Amino acid sequence: MANVIFISPNFPTNYWQFCRELKNNGMNVLGIGDQPYDELSPELKASLNEYYKVDTLENYDGVYRAVAFFIHKYGRIDWLESNNEYWLERDARLRSDFRITSGFQEEDIPRIKYKSRMKEFYQAAGIPTARFHMVDDLRGCRAFIKEVGWPVVVKPDNGVGASDTHKLSCLQELKAFLAAKNPEVSYIMEEFVYAEVNSYDAIIDSQGNPIFETGNVTPVSIMDIVNQADNSVYYIVKDLPSDTKKAGRATVKSFGVKSRFIHFEFFRLTRDQEGLGQKGDVVALEVNMRPCGGFSPDMMNFANSTNVYKIWADMIAFDRSTVEGGPHAFCAFAGRRDGKPFVYSHDAVMKKYGRQMRLVGRIPDVLSDAMGNQMYVATFPTQKKLDRFYHDVLLCEEGK
Repeated sequence: MANVIFISPNFPTNYWQFCRELKNNGMNVLGIGDQPYDELSPELKASLNEYYKVDTLENYDGVYRAVAFFIHKYGRIDWLESNNEYWLERDARLRSDFRITSGFQEEDIPRIKYKSRMKEFYQAAGIPTARFHMVDDLRGCRAFIKEVGWPVVVKPDNGVGASDTHKLSCLQELKAFLAAKNPEVSYIMEEFVYAEVNSYDAIIDSQGNPIFETGNVTPVSIMDIVNQADNSVYYIVKDLPSDTKKAGRATVKSFGVKSRFIHFEFFRLTRDQEGLGQKGDVVALEVNMRPCGGFSPDMMNFANSTNVYKIWADMIAFDRSTVEGGPHAFCAFAGRRDGKPFVYSHDAVMKKYGRQMRLVGRIPDVLSDAMGNQMYVATFPTQKKLDRFYHDVLLCEEGK
C-alpha cells in the first residue's frame, strides 16, 4: 500500500475529496494540518487513515517532525502533496529533505514560482511573453516605461494570485508605488497586455501527457477585482479551444511537468499589440503547478460531467484515468460583492436560475478579496445563456 501525505487536507474545504479518492484507490492517506482533529469534517475524517495536528503549518520544523513521525510509523512516503499554491515551496523542501522523488524538488522552485524565471520556458515553447523589468529605482523604471509605454503592471516576482498587484498609469502613481512598496519583496514590472485571461487546466501523467484537459475564461482581471472590490466573474469553457490546448501542452513539455494537476494562465489579446501578436492570439502569463483555486475543481466536474478529484487520484495510483466523462457545458461562477445595489435579489436569482444552479453559498473570508462574498455557480449549454446569466446576476441599479 502506497503512503501519501496530504498537507492541509481541510483547506480549501473541498480538498477532502482528493483524500477520499486516494483512499478509495487503496492509498494510505496521511494528513498534516493545523486544525484540531475534532473540528475536521466527518467526510475528511473518513478519508484519512491518520491525521497529525501541528501548531501551525507555517513552522517548518513542526511539519518536518510530522513527516518524520509518519515515516517512522508507516515507512517510505511515496507521495507528498498539498495541491495548494501557498505550500508549493514547503512541499518541495519536504520532498527534498526526505528524498520523496514524486514531485518538484527544492531546486525546481525558482522556475515554477518566480514570474521572471517562467518567461524563458514559455519562450522555449514558442509562446510570446510580455516585456519586463525587475523593479529597482525610479530611473530604471522610467527607462523601461519609455520603451514599452504606459500603463505598466507591477507585482511580486514570487506572488500568489493578484495580491499586491498594481496597474500604474502615470509618473505620480509610479512614485507612490516606489515609496510604499514592501522593501523585502522583489517586484517585476511588465508592459500592460490588453487581453482577457484564458487558462489551460490539466492533469498530467508521469510521461508529461494530459489525461484530462479543460480551461477557463476570466473576462475581468483578478487585479481589478481585488483592487476595486468588484464582482468576480469567470467560467469553465464548454470545449477547450485548440490554440489554448496547443499552448498548454507545449508549456507542459517546456517546464518538464509530470504527475501533476496544473493551472496555466494565458492572455488572449483583445486587440493587436506590437511585439505580442494580433487580436485573438495567445500570449503567456504564468504557470501555476496546482489546481485552479477556490471551487474551480467542482466547476470542472460540472462542466465536463466528470470527477477531477478521482482523475487526480487515479493518476497517483495508476498513472491513468479510470473516469469516463459525459456531456460538456459552460460552468459559470458569479461572485457578488456585498453592499452593491443589485437589481435582482437572491430570491429572484434563484427563482429564475434555480434549475441551472450547482453551488450557492457564502464565500470564505480568506477567498473573498478575489472571489466576492456570495457565489452562484451554474451550468449552461450555450454562450448566449451564459452571458444572460451574468447580466442578470450582476446587474446593478443605474448609476450605482
